[in-house]
Amino acid sequence: MPPNNSQITRTTTPSSPLRDSSASTFTAGFIAMLTGYSSSVVLMIQAGQAASLTPAQIASWIWALSLGMAVCTIALSLRYRMPLVVVWSTPGAALLITSLPGVTYSDAIGAFMVCGLMLLLSGVSTTVARLMRWLPASLAAALLAGILFRIGSQMLEAAQDQIGLVLLMLASYLVGKRWLARYAVLLALAAGTLTAWLTGMLDIPAVHWQLTRPVWTAPTWSLETIISISLPLYIVAMTSQNLPGLAILKSDGYEPNPAPLLSLTGIASVVLAPFGSHGINLAAISAAVCTGAEAHPDPGRRYTAALWCGIFFAVIALFSGTLAIIFMALPQVLVITIAALALLGSIAGGLAKAMELPREREVALLVFLITASGFTLFSIGAAFWGLVAGLLAWWLLPPRA
Repeated sequence: MPPNNSQITRTTTPSSPLRDSSASTFTAGFIAMLTGYSSSVVLMIQAGQAASLTPAQIASWIWALSLGMAVCTIALSLRYRMPLVVVWSTPGAALLITSLPGVTYSDAIGAFMVCGLMLLLSGVSTTVARLMRWLPASLAAALLAGILFRIGSQMLEAAQDQIGLVLLMLASYLVGKRWLARYAVLLALAAGTLTAWLTGMLDIPAVHWQLTRPVWTAPTWSLETIISISLPLYIVAMTSQNLPGLAILKSDGYEPNPAPLLSLTGIASVVLAPFGSHGINLAAISAAVCTGAEAHPDPGRRYTAALWCGIFFAVIALFSGTLAIIFMALPQVLVITIAALALLGSIAGGLAKAMELPREREVALLVFLITASGFTLFSIGAAFWGLVAGLLAWWLLPPRA
């Protein structure tokens, strides 16, 4: 059973991140970064192109997000000694593909700033903290399992087209689990990358490495843009990222105070908005790579996985324009498979904890089914509706001893 919050945060002697780090936390940090970027950087570029942004503006956009993610991830993880990963909102990037066309870029920047202010206010408010304290552990675990289950199932979908690569990576992972458990994911990643390279799937284009130059855009504000962009971005960030991210942390035994986390990400979102950032928030799937036992057997040392992830974010910020091209060239089947393998332990742990108490199983199962379904209503994702349904069922059918 993972330790509670006080056990994780209370230290009698200062710990050293270098001493606490290991090959498994390094690997987890890299996979967390890879999972976050490769799955959504294409959406960022599509949103920028839909808004008729220049390549320099798109690179600045990715730079601003990466810088904010790096600073917040490293600062929060060091401060609280927990694996606190901060990312951009992938659903938010998808939302912008349709909402940015027809809007002046300066108005969009103003809308991004308003969204950041709303995230900051959510941190100052105690509502989120009260909700997370009240959320039953079994429901948080079911939410975690449901979110991650979709990643696991995507590996099987990918196997239909690239069965050889997926089977080889799975076999490498199982062999690693048998004899080198802490390095099983790293072994699968190495086997998959080598196979993709030898078979011609890993076709990295020629690129010119150069430092990214951020582009400043002075914000303007319009009520219409705030309503059409700020509000949807805020709702998506809270329901698809922040609340699930906090639930994943709770499921793995970490219960930080949400206030400073949301406040810092809100401040960073406001400050970096003029450079293109549409907002950063707590990670859900990427965080689970760092919070589970696969990252490190000792929960008190898993924060170094998030630190490595933050360091990778910082490197990407420096070369965001160049690295975006490389991430787009990675085989999607490779990324999906390594992410799914890295999350197997977290999925199993979430399901075990969700079904641990017989009197809570039915409600937890409902949360899992809705969250894993990918159901969307009013442009709000399944994680939020799974949480709503679970809390409603918990109220209507209170568990009995």
